[in-house]
Amino acid sequence: MPNATIEQITAATKANAESLTKSGNAAIAGFQELAKAYQALATKNAEKLTASIQALSSVKSPTEFIELQQKLIQEGVDAAVSDSRNIAELTTSVFTAAFEPVKAQVETFQKFAKK
Repeated sequence: MPNATIEQITAATKANAESLTKSGNAAIAGFQELAKAYQALATKNAEKLTASIQALSSVKSPTEFIELQQKLIQEGVDAAVSDSRNIAELTTSVFTAAFEPVKAQVETFQKFAKK
């Protein structure tokens, strides 16, 4: 951009500001979505814990207690893996959406600068 005019510089600056605004808005929306997902996960886990304690307190024998405990542990591990995968995917999509406007602006600038 060695021979850029004032108009070109002004347009580029405006485009940069717009892409940063879009990026910021996407980040805010994404973080709100992540917060809701974490809140839903915490609620689900609290409900599951309450149900598990109630189930364990109603067993009639040590054998039944151990079998139920093993079942609950396996369910907990499976849920943790699934929940972690879902949160990771959501986090990736949030960051991708947040940085996409800036990435597009950088690519546009690079094409313009090569001219």
